[in-house]
Amino acid sequence: MTGGGRGIGRAVARSLARAGVDLAVAARTRSEVDGVAQEACLAGVKAVALSADVSRVDDVREMFRAARAALGPLDILVTAAGVAPSAPLVRTSEEQWRAAIEVNLSGSFYCLREALGEMAERGWGRVVTLASIAGKTGYPYIAAYAASKHGVLGLTKCAALEMAQKGVTVNAVCPGYVDTPMTNVSVARIVEKTGLAAAAVRQRLEEASPQKRLMTSEEVASLVLFLCGEDARGITGQALSLDGGSVV
Repeated sequence: MTGGGRGIGRAVARSLARAGVDLAVAARTRSEVDGVAQEACLAGVKAVALSADVSRVDDVREMFRAARAALGPLDILVTAAGVAPSAPLVRTSEEQWRAAIEVNLSGSFYCLREALGEMAERGWGRVVTLASIAGKTGYPYIAAYAASKHGVLGLTKCAALEMAQKGVTVNAVCPGYVDTPMTNVSVARIVEKTGLAAAAVRQRLEEASPQKRLMTSEEVASLVLFLCGEDARGITGQALSLDGGSVV
């Protein structure tokens, strides 16, 4: 899985390990995935930590090569690597735009392209892309992020249809605001731009959900784990929201 060093990715890795799944955990920061892999090994599974930038196709190819060499054939792919730049559209830089598209969308494409052929040949596979409710609707100041996540949903749906008769399911999980380090960065950015107190910003994010709370990484991980199991074999091409009812 990608983006496995912290936040949602770390929670997903821990959930899969507890379910007995051997793991290749990748992220740009090697020290973070080293810790996650060690946790997985303590849960009794094989785990390998890999360093990769999913926006670089050569990194992705090497990541898959190393994962297969360490663990054997691929059964499950979870793409959780992501960035979330924020700016008014007219002040969104080319760098912010490229980062969102290349990491969130191109990174998912490169990973699916590597995984799906092998899964189809063996007649079984589970792919879960981590998208966002921003892939279903729009919000101010996140044009690059929302565009990339809309693209991830399109990619997911097309892949699901191509794999539908091959024993492979492809789904997206679309969280709302989740209590993660990435959300903490978003809060700090809003504080810097508005002068509001961090507690007030966090409260606004909580109130965006009808449940008046942030989702948790563990909730996202539970949904991902379900989609990776045999009980979810009839679910494919779906974009499942986990947002307390924000997008209905």
